[in-house]
Amino acid sequence: MLVAVLLAAVFLYLAFRDVDWSAMWSSLQGGRYEFFLIVLCISSINLFIRASRWRVLLLADKQVPIGAVFASNNLGYFGNYFLPARAGELIRSAAVGRLSGAGTSFSLATALTERVMDAILLVLISITAIISMNNLPDVLITATRSMAVVGLIALVGILLAPRLEKQIKWVINKIPLPEKIKQPLISFLERFLLGMHSLQNPVRLLSFLGFSAVIWSLDAVSATLVGAAFNMSISVPLAFIILAALGLSSAIPSTPGYVGVYQFVAVAVLTPFGYSKSDALVFILSYQLLSYVFTGFWGLMGFWKLGFNRDTLKSLSEGQ
Repeated sequence: MLVAVLLAAVFLYLAFRDVDWSAMWSSLQGGRYEFFLIVLCISSINLFIRASRWRVLLLADKQVPIGAVFASNNLGYFGNYFLPARAGELIRSAAVGRLSGAGTSFSLATALTERVMDAILLVLISITAIISMNNLPDVLITATRSMAVVGLIALVGILLAPRLEKQIKWVINKIPLPEKIKQPLISFLERFLLGMHSLQNPVRLLSFLGFSAVIWSLDAVSATLVGAAFNMSISVPLAFIILAALGLSSAIPSTPGYVGVYQFVAVAVLTPFGYSKSDALVFILSYQLLSYVFTGFWGLMGFWKLGFNRDTLKSLSEGQ
């Protein structure tokens, strides 16, 4: 958290340095906020689609009701936006693991697999967008190439790890550990690799990719609408580049809701395309505000739906 807070402070300083506050205020006053209602509706629908995509991976082990996955997934997004250290990933995994009986390790493996696949897809999306655009900043091209290498390595890991289960178990068995530690570790490994194995089924893979295409298309539409609310004509390719940059930047240690990181990324991506720093900040602050609103609302609905209280949240965040 100390690193995240320090990074947030540095990024906020860089993002807001020399900003035209009067231009920001003028832009906010002239905003067409009726677009926000449309974005909230689209984002809410997208949450259900995201839950449906995660359920595709979970079905590799258990028949999990979509309502339970939707509520658990909303708890996860709530945790990422309102709690430190991306606690939402563990919370949603523990929640759906408890509700379905699949276990936290399997659910966490599917959640991590989903995140890695998202990163790979974001890289592919950004590369496609870059090809369709001219005069793209060199820094974005370099960053995309670097992430393409990282994404390829991660993809190879997802595909190979389940096939190396026997070899991994052999290595663990050779480690001089007490049996009371070794056996739970092997059991956890089996559940974890089963979660990673879920994408090796062609039908599940195609379903996952289909849901992902819809998810990121709707997110791109939402980004263009947020821009349109402030007379910013953000094209769909540029929206994909923004989403890819924001998505990949979420890997950086950050405060809840990615405060600081998102502001810096928005300024870094949008200003080379002719938008002012004040425009970029108005866009990203509005985008984040809307994210807080719909994740907060649906997260609280998840608490209510699942009957969770503060003690339950604490136990989930500790992986109990």
